[in-house]
Amino acid sequence: MTTKIAVIGSGWRAHFFLKLALLMPERFQIVGWVVRSSSEQDFPVKRYQSLSDLIASEAPDYIISAVSWESSPEVLSAAAAAKIPVLSETPPAPDLAGLEKLWQAVGSSHLVQVAEQYPKLPMHAARLAIASAGEIGEVTQVQVSSTHGYHAVALMRAFLNAGFGPVTVQAQAFSAPLVDPLSRAGWNNDLSEQTAGNVLATIDFGDGKSGLYDFTDNQWHNQLRHRRLTVRGSRGEISDLDCIRLVDGPAITSSTLNRYQLGHDLNLDGHDTEHISFDGQVVFRNPFVGLRLMDEEIAIASLMVEMADWVLGSAPAPYPLAQASQDHLVSLAIDESVSTDKPVKTPLMPWGK
Repeated sequence: MTTKIAVIGSGWRAHFFLKLALLMPERFQIVGWVVRSSSEQDFPVKRYQSLSDLIASEAPDYIISAVSWESSPEVLSAAAAAKIPVLSETPPAPDLAGLEKLWQAVGSSHLVQVAEQYPKLPMHAARLAIASAGEIGEVTQVQVSSTHGYHAVALMRAFLNAGFGPVTVQAQAFSAPLVDPLSRAGWNNDLSEQTAGNVLATIDFGDGKSGLYDFTDNQWHNQLRHRRLTVRGSRGEISDLDCIRLVDGPAITSSTLNRYQLGHDLNLDGHDTEHISFDGQVVFRNPFVGLRLMDEEIAIASLMVEMADWVLGSAPAPYPLAQASQDHLVSLAIDESVSTDKPVKTPLMPWGK
């Protein structure tokens, strides 16, 4: 069944959603694009100057909001007031006051989902499948050194199955010389050593669950820094692509996550991820084989499809506003701990009650 969607925003994130929807005409029909300013890319989609103009002319099944942090609460509130489900870019509001105000305005409507894509990235999804199957026992700690703030917190909370209780954060910032060769735009002309910031934080989620946060400026793009993930459990540990665990025997075994990639060597099926396996079992299968999507696009497309299925009533909510608000709450606590050089304890917020 085709789902009618509309996209709000002119930036590169909005372009992601538009591109993916156009690649899946059997799943999505874009009925409008709300874009007030000029966009670097053009798409064969009808444009509107405002959300109200779009709503007056179209009846989307859901709206995708990819606007600035500051503009997000207003857009989400307007969509909820019009009784239209909305998938919002991260974070849904810029600060704690904004999160509380947004929750008060739209929380009870249950219409807002958030496009937190990191747990949907293929290798993270595969690791989550292994951890959820109990392969390493009870997950007690997650160490993330790959992405920033709320994205890293979302990964921790996903593996730990952490709820909304009080969290204690202790963070500190450092700086060191580092060449910064790549950005989203490509190679930098200046390859001299620059001063790069680094934030280290410990996060106590309670009930013996903890996280270690390690992020260096531009770590998303700077390939001079590895992107690392360690998931520790009571019977083993996942470290990037490797897993050690205790099995019946007793014996300690070592296994590896393997990605089956099309288009290598004499495979002529086009460059694409097909699946990820673990000990001979497929733990992730790419739902979009044939579209030639990179990992980030696979994750975002998965959220778009899950949102469509949820709107139709055939699937659970992909990522409710409450979860995303908690992610950003902990992220803001990391920033506050850095600035004050003191531990920060988050309270139980309205979205967790």
